[in-house]
Amino acid sequence: MKTLSVKLKNQLNLSLFCIIIGAFTSAVIWLFLKAVSAATAFIWEWAPGKIALPLYTVLICTAGGALIGIFRNKYGDYPEELTTVLGKVKNEKRYEYRNMSVMLLAAFLPLIIGSSVGPEAGLTGIIVGLCYWAGDNLKFARGNVKEYSEIGTAVTLSLLFHSPLFGIFAVEEDKEEKAVPDLTKTSKIFIYGLTIASGFGVYLLLSHLFGAGMGAFPTFPAQEPKRADYLMMIPYIICGCILCRFYQISHRGCGYLAERLPNVLKETLGGLCLGIAGLAVPAVMFSGEEQMSELIAAYPEYLPILLIGIAFLKILLTNICILSGLKGGHFFPVIFAGVCLGYGIAGLIFPESAEHVVFAAAIVTSALLGGIMKKPLAVTMVLFLCFPVKMFVWIFLAAAVGCKNST
Repeated sequence: MKTLSVKLKNQLNLSLFCIIIGAFTSAVIWLFLKAVSAATAFIWEWAPGKIALPLYTVLICTAGGALIGIFRNKYGDYPEELTTVLGKVKNEKRYEYRNMSVMLLAAFLPLIIGSSVGPEAGLTGIIVGLCYWAGDNLKFARGNVKEYSEIGTAVTLSLLFHSPLFGIFAVEEDKEEKAVPDLTKTSKIFIYGLTIASGFGVYLLLSHLFGAGMGAFPTFPAQEPKRADYLMMIPYIICGCILCRFYQISHRGCGYLAERLPNVLKETLGGLCLGIAGLAVPAVMFSGEEQMSELIAAYPEYLPILLIGIAFLKILLTNICILSGLKGGHFFPVIFAGVCLGYGIAGLIFPESAEHVVFAAAIVTSALLGGIMKKPLAVTMVLFLCFPVKMFVWIFLAAAVGCKNST
């Protein structure tokens, strides 16, 4: 009886602490995204209306890149990419949190100057660092800090992509390194669910009271797949794999060049490339969720060949930004690139009809993201809330094929 009482008490303590993790994580994410949104509006909406500068985009991006270079040269290579953060948790059983203010500013600066990256990399490092701080300073958390860091990562990814299951599958697939994550333990499912529910509740409350920050990806209009769409599945998957291959090649190429450039100059040149690309094609700047909303609303106004070009340019620019030091996550821009390519290919094949673009975007994006992430279930979860429910099976199939055909 006494043993049962102790177990119940421990379970209640664990549940309470996970609720706190979810609430605190969501508050940090909401504050960060709200600050990014306010600073972005000031730089790119308010200031241009007050200050008439020629080549404003190029000047801001280049100056921002130089500032980031100076900052990184002094404080270190932050923010760390998501795979690096998870790798340290897995291999070193620890993540350093003493430079928290540096990590926050390093994640903040690239986003506000329009870098073609998402916020997930910087925020994941911050949340994991806070979990390890709790492990060092709170007696109850000390023995479970690795598990708490995984929970914090899952909440962060779930909130950023507005997909409750994405964070769970992204963490579990990475941890277990197999196609189907081990979620058989009832307690694990319960803890994940409780923490994510707490996080979503606090995030939605703050957004309702004070307004949201950066938005999530929009929902695509419901379209019933036609026979012609199913016949085009293999070509769509091939197109996604081609763009994935381009991502890998450009990633290696940009990395090769970046390694040979000194600090500050590397970031400045990255900012210059960002500014020039943004001046020529504004849609390739920022993470891509707002640009995707514009694409959905005004798709007929774009030439298919232009959308295909934007897809490849977005991928290239994302790699330039990340590897030159204007760092962040790649999920948001990669999804935007996949959607652009899908819309463009469908526009070329079915020029007289817009009934095929959503299916094309779903399959191309799934194959692309599957090849890059190598986690088909996580890909399916992140795209599940964007695309119509009837495409669920085909999204998973395309992601699995993309995963198998990546190098």
